[in-house]
Amino acid sequence: MKLTVVGGGSTYTPELIDGFARLRDTLPITELVLVDPAADRLDLVGGLARRIFAKQDHEGRITTTSDLDAGVDGADAVLLQLRVGGQAAREQDETWPLECGCVGQETTGAGGLAKALRTVPVVLDIAERVRRANPDAWIIDFTNPVGIVTRALLQAGHKAVGLCNVAIGFQRKFARLLGVAPSEVHLDHVGLNHLTWERAVRIGGPEGENVLPRLLAEHGDAIADDLRLPRPVLDRLGVVPSYYLRYFYAHDEVVRELGTKPSRAAEVAAMEKELLEMYGDPALDEKPALLAKRGGAFYSEAAVDLAASLLGGGGSPYQVVNTYNNGTLPFLPDDAVIETQAAVGAHGAAPLPVAPVDPLYAGLVANVTAYEDLALEAALRGGRDRVFKALLAHPLVGQYAYADELTDRLIAHNWEHLAWA
Repeated sequence: MKLTVVGGGSTYTPELIDGFARLRDTLPITELVLVDPAADRLDLVGGLARRIFAKQDHEGRITTTSDLDAGVDGADAVLLQLRVGGQAAREQDETWPLECGCVGQETTGAGGLAKALRTVPVVLDIAERVRRANPDAWIIDFTNPVGIVTRALLQAGHKAVGLCNVAIGFQRKFARLLGVAPSEVHLDHVGLNHLTWERAVRIGGPEGENVLPRLLAEHGDAIADDLRLPRPVLDRLGVVPSYYLRYFYAHDEVVRELGTKPSRAAEVAAMEKELLEMYGDPALDEKPALLAKRGGAFYSEAAVDLAASLLGGGGSPYQVVNTYNNGTLPFLPDDAVIETQAAVGAHGAAPLPVAPVDPLYAGLVANVTAYEDLALEAALRGGRDRVFKALLAHPLVGQYAYADELTDRLIAHNWEHLAWA
């Protein structure tokens, strides 16, 4: 089995490599190719990757290349984890929206739109080259904003499934609090990428006992602290929102906070510099502890599980993924991309039936879906007016004066990545 990682020079990659090594019985990789245009980073990450495989007696071969076409040739699956513009672009995404009093974040709001505009054309070009090399290959998208990028891939007819680590993070956390194996925890996870709620936590499968009320009663303070939301909010809602919901539920508070401290991009950039120095140590043969602070917890387990199921292996029968709605949420178009529990196999991902969604959540999901429609249109066709309309539709912007100013700032900071600008 050949697997290719586009963006293989990322500091995330050793987390992925560690999962491939530990879970080789689930996903028996014979060849792993890391593709990245940054040759210096790729050499460091590739060297550590080989040492991790060697330490764990994995017999798979790891190669590195900056030649995308060579890297994807013959691949059974291609995992996308790229960041167009690097951390410098992320730094901008997180700062210039604050100048207008709006949240600066890399996956939602104005910053998230900027990332989508930079990313969608690049990902579609990569996907076309994958299709030419091997039309049967699966594309697993971990590149943010996952919902918009996955929708772009699916609309272009690619065999693609989107992946995020939020759900598996909750699964692992709840399993630890309940004292059960993670495989026993089934989430009623509903919404869009980075806009989801856990409405039930079931033990043993989709029809198992819902223990969410007990979790909130016994561990509500710890869960609320992790989400940085007040405990009474969780008690009143009776659900566990994704931590990204804080940008919506406490927007003004978050804006004030972000204006008083360094950006997350600056923190990550400093961390990446330290990590790359570590990766260059020929004695290092395991992922360093610092990597856990970089983000992406349990990313490797989720990626292995999904790839194994798509390629006919031993992955879990039910997984939280990003895929077409196809009637699952009746208030959304069929071609909206939702994030939900799905039956995953060689056929792809088929969402499981979902209980009716409370208007409190359905309204926000419908609003953000409309924004994503407009964001994808702007990413595919360009133009200032399309960018303006997407921003005006976003609930974190929503006022014409803000949308107008943010449009100008977005284009000014991203023109080199926008062919139409």
